[in-house]
Amino acid sequence: MTFSDDLLRLAETVLAESRARGLRLAVAESCTGGLIAGCLTAIAGSSDVVERGFVTYTNPAKTDMLGVPADLLEAHGAVSREAARAMADGALARSPADLAVAVTGIAGPTGGSADKPVGLVHMAVAGRRCDPADERHVFPGDRAAVRQATVAAALALVLSGVRSVPVHNSVK
Repeated sequence: MTFSDDLLRLAETVLAESRARGLRLAVAESCTGGLIAGCLTAIAGSSDVVERGFVTYTNPAKTDMLGVPADLLEAHGAVSREAARAMADGALARSPADLAVAVTGIAGPTGGSADKPVGLVHMAVAGRRCDPADERHVFPGDRAAVRQATVAAALALVLSGVRSVPVHNSVK
């Protein structure tokens, strides 16, 4: 996938502001299949900020790789606020990163229901030095549009978390 100039500028801002605060990032992705990590790592020099990424497309992957409890997934579903928060917490717990973002959703064109329509995405941020946050979106468009909108919203959520951390003071 080619990322738009706007997405790349947003990724550059996330990286620059993370760098200024001495933060390392982890991503846990389901419906985006690695696109958030891909967008961040499309920027040269991103390795000093991007620590790791988890692509957990299935429920067993969410459980095995991120420690999301199977009973949570059964009770709330993989596409839920609870799952997104558990994914972000799991990515943070399973990495030395300072901040983690997670996304889970229904990109379509199939898989939606009355309660959980195509385009529904839950995302969450967890951090060692910032408050947790989560968002719910229903993005319009086809599969590619939903996934691209998810990347943009997730990067904006990460940036909000990053900006809540004071700038790193390098004075000795």
